[in-house]
Amino acid sequence: MELSRRSALSVIPAATLWALSRSLRAGAVPRPAPAAAPGTPTSADEEAATLLVNTVAVFAGTPGSNARPEVAPKLAALRETAAARLTAMDGAGRDEVFAGLPLGTSDAHLSTTYQYLYETALAASLPGPTGVPGPGDDATAVRRRVLDALVRLHDGWFGDQSKGYYGNWFHWEIGIPAYVTKTLVLLRDEAALHRPDLTATYVASMDAYLRNGKDGDVDLDSRFHTGANLADITTNRILQGALLGDGTRITKALADQLTVFATIDPYRLLHGVTDGFYADGSFVQHGSVAYTGSYGKGLLTRVVQTIKILDGTDYVPDGSLVGVVQGWVADGFAPLVFEGWMMEVVKGRAVSRTGTGYADAAAVVEAVVDLSAYTDRSGTEALESYVRHVRQTSKAALDPTSFVSPVSIARHADILNSPGPAEDLAAPASHGAFNAMDRTVHRRPGYAFALARSSSRVSMYEYMSGENLMPWFQGTGAHYLYLSGEDQRQAFGIDYFTAVEPHRLAGVTAPVEARHSIPELYGTAWYDNPERGFTSSSESQNTYVYFPRATHPYSGGVRLGAYGAAGLVQSDDAAYAALQEGSLPGDFVAYRAARATRSWFMFDDEILVLSAGVTGLAGRAVTTTVDSRIAAPASPVSVTGGLRDGSPWKRTGAAPPAWLRYADDSRRTAVGYVFLSGPAPVVALDTVTRSRRLVRLANADTAVTKQVFTVSYEQAAGERPAAMAHVLVPNASAEQPASYADGRLFVLSNTVRLQAAAHRDLGITTANAFTPGTHRAGRLSVDGPASVMVRRSAGGTYTLAVSDPTTTRHTVSVTLHGHPLRTVSRDPGVRVRPVPGGTRVDVTTHQAYGLSLTATLRERP
Repeated sequence: MELSRRSALSVIPAATLWALSRSLRAGAVPRPAPAAAPGTPTSADEEAATLLVNTVAVFAGTPGSNARPEVAPKLAALRETAAARLTAMDGAGRDEVFAGLPLGTSDAHLSTTYQYLYETALAASLPGPTGVPGPGDDATAVRRRVLDALVRLHDGWFGDQSKGYYGNWFHWEIGIPAYVTKTLVLLRDEAALHRPDLTATYVASMDAYLRNGKDGDVDLDSRFHTGANLADITTNRILQGALLGDGTRITKALADQLTVFATIDPYRLLHGVTDGFYADGSFVQHGSVAYTGSYGKGLLTRVVQTIKILDGTDYVPDGSLVGVVQGWVADGFAPLVFEGWMMEVVKGRAVSRTGTGYADAAAVVEAVVDLSAYTDRSGTEALESYVRHVRQTSKAALDPTSFVSPVSIARHADILNSPGPAEDLAAPASHGAFNAMDRTVHRRPGYAFALARSSSRVSMYEYMSGENLMPWFQGTGAHYLYLSGEDQRQAFGIDYFTAVEPHRLAGVTAPVEARHSIPELYGTAWYDNPERGFTSSSESQNTYVYFPRATHPYSGGVRLGAYGAAGLVQSDDAAYAALQEGSLPGDFVAYRAARATRSWFMFDDEILVLSAGVTGLAGRAVTTTVDSRIAAPASPVSVTGGLRDGSPWKRTGAAPPAWLRYADDSRRTAVGYVFLSGPAPVVALDTVTRSRRLVRLANADTAVTKQVFTVSYEQAAGERPAAMAHVLVPNASAEQPASYADGRLFVLSNTVRLQAAAHRDLGITTANAFTPGTHRAGRLSVDGPASVMVRRSAGGTYTLAVSDPTTTRHTVSVTLHGHPLRTVSRDPGVRVRPVPGGTRVDVTTHQAYGLSLTATLRERP
């Protein structure tokens, strides 16, 4: 069961959302309230009360939800946590509220202290008979103890804004206000009796700490107030308005939050914001980082909570926001979750954390569970079916205690226990060209292939805050081949990045050289040079240290139904380019990239990979990794292969393999590799032991031991640029790799100008052209840089798709040589006309941002 594809993201045009936002802003101008009898609640009071009741239900549940047996483990966990916090309060020292968290210089300790108070208040505020942290505790006394601690924190460490705002801005503008605000919502009745001025005092201080805003409020022109961050800030302010009975504050905050629902149009940016969801399903945060699996899921969680909090009020007059979020789920999230695992390519620095892709997907599932309560019947059926699909296909049981809301746990149980299908929102055979974030996801029954690229628009990687310490090659063609039925924790996640050397990530072309992490280079988590504009969260730090973009515009590809192509021209990152120009300080360290022009042509049973112009430059060796896979030390891994004459390949032999097959019988997984041209591949199977702390400073010093299989092309320093072509065959049988000698795949060209191939059995010809001029591949002629795919079907029908991976061209022209073809259908902006010797298709790619445009043509009778 599938939601309407490609339609949901445009349920509300951006202009409509902004018009609604402006209307709400106009309504946020304070107006005299109509006179009412003393003590009579106004409609504004009633709506504020509804918001607060809804918020308590979101975080603490309801008497009905909390009586459910499925919710009991969650409540027990909340009580256990609160009991531990109370014990820590009992043991606190002079400058502590909780033992072990000294205050005064550590913003992280201050934020954690507020978190612990929220957790204690939550357990003491649970509706139903379970609202006591532990045996012998009095809930009222606990709530007052939390309120007294809030007073102490404000008086000693938060209220003086001249001493505050050290460390990470996030703690002061988002993290601490979130914990404080939710705590005050939970304790609002007790605070009114015990500390009646506390809420107003805290709100005034939180406004003062909103220093990246304007006049103590959100500033939509601030680079800090975008995407997921903006949703967090505005949710806090909505709840603060409800606590104060300030309808103007609620309306203004909601108007600001509505802007995150608008689809980003890169050619008509509002407030210069590039953070958010794009028409192709991409999600970007930090201006240029592919981030669906971290900040994106945070945004999803927050806006669904907003929908729940606003339920029963008139702040948003209809359910149109729900349709937008449905589109995010169907087009932006579901394609990136494979059998319950969130893919690595959209997690930024979070790939270095010890949490798994299964846990990441759990947050998406909770949002889907909640959203399904607000959709129409068909939407509810599709979303509930997706929840059951994740349950059935995930190799790690989803733990509902990880859900934020007890209400969500109860509804999740109802969905799983109800009759109905279990179907993915993403088609089993599909191709996702997420070109707005330089990502590609190709799915088939049995596997998913995820590819990470970068460009002058999208970052090569993300490092920040001591996380993802060795990220250098994660956006230069790194791929992740997920095999069906496998526990992905054994194949990817934190242990993959720990065990595999960064320059040998699967799919990467990288120089062989020693590199150092940011803490190793500078002794801090960032490059500190305030005189040159480098502070912990400055724009220079972002541009050159945290998430530098590449410097070449060519990265993208074409989508033709369930098939696709992607291309990339590797380039230096912005930091190295700026250092060469002399615009960075002399002690700044940046590394030069290797060079390669690369293509991936994605079919049904195979992915064809072409590389040309591969060189290390600067006297360096270079390695191009065909694949890297990990396995447990005792797993029965085998590597077999064959030579071009049909005889078996031997690891100790001199003859290079024509094909290889990697298999792990304990996991019933296998991948085949077919080598069509290029240097002799090098095979390695080693056992390595490394610490998880190598990739993230906050990780425990846990040793990881893995078998690491690598097959690669190795070029020595000074060698001429090389070209190579190989095929990845997911789930390959013992006989399958050798069968590619039948010639079903043809490499038509593999140069830095043109990479092209044909698949005989599918009738597909596909090409990536990288340079100006006319490029010929089979019956195709392509004018200038472009990505093209054409498929001939029975009966003489041709379907053609074209995209501009540079996003800079106005028109791309393609000629199909042969008999003239007539037009059956075409997308807007596609023009077809006969020319001598064939049919010319002119495609307007101006402001298409990598979108694939298609035409269907047919031979004339």
